[in-house]
Order: sequence, then structure tokens, then C-alpha cells
Amino acid sequence: ECPLCLLPQPPEAFPSLGCCSHRSCRGCLQQYLRLAVTESRVPVACPHCPAAIQPHDVHRLLPEPALRDKYEEFLLRRLLVADPGTRWCPAPDCSYAVLAHGCAECPRLTCGREGCGTEFCYHCRQPWHPEGPCAPPTPSLATPSAQPEEPAHGEATPDRAEAEDIKVCPRCSAFIMKINDGSCNRMNCTVCGCLFCWLCLQEISDVHFLSPSGCTFWGKRPWSRTRRILWQLGMVLGAPMVISLAAGVAVPVITIGIPIYMGRKVLAASRRSSLSGCQQCLSVTSSVLLSLFVSPIITALTVGVGVPLVLTYVYGTVVLSLCR
Repeated sequence: ECPLCLLPQPPEAFPSLGCCSHRSCRGCLQQYLRLAVTESRVPVACPHCPAAIQPHDVHRLLPEPALRDKYEEFLLRRLLVADPGTRWCPAPDCSYAVLAHGCAECPRLTCGREGCGTEFCYHCRQPWHPEGPCAPPTPSLATPSAQPEEPAHGEATPDRAEAEDIKVCPRCSAFIMKINDGSCNRMNCTVCGCLFCWLCLQEISDVHFLSPSGCTFWGKRPWSRTRRILWQLGMVLGAPMVISLAAGVAVPVITIGIPIYMGRKVLAASRRSSLSGCQQCLSVTSSVLLSLFVSPIITALTVGVGVPLVLTYVYGTVVLSLCR
């Protein structure tokens, strides 16, 4: 049975992948690859795990030559965008890349695409300007200077809404559109794979939204400085009470909950088997007794590790942020 379409299939309908051991039917894999390449999600991850499907598997499964060519183009663009020496031709309708390593002292570059030949600057990536220094970068749609002022009644104008919906990737400067409705602010650029925050436009890690930066996982804007300071003060002052309350609730819940959970699981499994009543009672009793010995250890580890980590974060990271 295919785990994607849930239809029974013969064994030969499940092609193997070189990246992992997961299996799906050929039709589901082909449709998945079509969608991924069309949406420029390259490299394509396995539909069951984060492992990237190898290029030869993509070529083997994709029947359309146009999609295979597009896949190769996206792979090449992803590689070139990650190269700091690559410069893209600024001419309209030209996506030619110039590998300009060591051209900082001689910044005049020429597009090598046939029929283009545009000359542009290595530093500012704008058309070549022999008369003077590089012009300052044009304000993007995401910069405050490019946004109009708020109207008197407090509603955003269409230009302001468009500026908030379109921002640039901090690594490759590709334009990215997102509906500014307060949804997830953890963005992943499909061109260069950069993971960044939609609010502060900085490359981030997975713990960025746990830091006292003011950026929230959901929301339209970062917290103000006053709100951030009040929240941090509340964390510092209320941490002992909250941690004590959480530990006081977690200790009995874990200590009593694990034996109850294990007893119910073993009882349900024994009822489905062919065990007699005495055997079922013995298996449930032994699992509960074993859980009673194990649950205090799990409780001690949870509290003993979790409480110091939370205290270190509150009285380390948060206090340092307040001092700054």
C-alpha cells in the first residue's frame, strides 16, 4: 500500500530512492516531483523525510523533459546564488550569471550572453558608471524609506500594503511575497535556501523566536521596545513562581501518568492477543510495577535538566538583553 495515496500497488510500482529507504508509488512520486519543481523547491526533499532526492532519481522519475530542464536550471541557480563571486546581469529579461572572482579592483563586468553584452558594476551590480562612484542602492519595497506615511485614519494604503507584502531575501536579494496577515514569520528563500525572519530580515536559527529580540513567530510587527522590556522584566520577576508551579504540576503528572498510560497500553494490546485472563492481569501488573520504578527517574531527569535550563535562559540571556 502506498503511504501517500493509500492504494494497494504491486511491488514493482515502488521505485527505490538513493537518498533513503522510504517507498511510494511511482505515480505519487511523479506528481510530487512535478509540484516541487514547478514551485522551485529545489533540491527536492523526500516526501517522508528531509533527505534530498538525488538528481539521477529525479531525472529517472520525471517524464517531462521541460521539467527536467527546469530542475537543472534551479539547481544551477541555487549553486550560483550561494557563490559570493557570482553577479547577475541587470538587463531586463536576462538571467545570465557572470563568475567574477577577483574582480573587485577592476569592477567593470560584461554579460556574456549572446545578444546582450550589458556592462555593469561588480560592486553595486548596476549598469556601468565610469563617471563616478557607485550610486547608493535603491530603496527596496521592504525598507521604511520606500513606504508612504500612514493616512490620518490609521489604515494602510495599497502602496503600504504592497511594501509590507514584498521583501527581499537578506542573502540573495530575491523578492519574496507574503501576505502580511500575521502568519508564520519563519521564511525560507526558495532561490538560495536562506532561513530568515520576515520581521527583522536577518538570517536566523531555529531558536531566533525564543530569543529576546522582539520578533515573534506569529504577528505583523516586532514588539516595541517598551513591551519587550516589560515582558523581560516579567520573566525575570515571575520565573521562580512559574517554574515552581510547573515543576509542582509536572512531578505528580509524570510520576502517576506514566504507569497509568503503560497499563492502558498493555491492557489494550493483551486484549487483542490470545492471552488468557490471568496472563493479561499478570502483564498489566508487571508493566505498571515497572513503570512505578521508572517514572520517578524520568521525573527527576525532567525536572533536574529542565529547571536549570530555564533558569539559565531567564537569568542569563534575558538579563543580558535587559542590560543592553
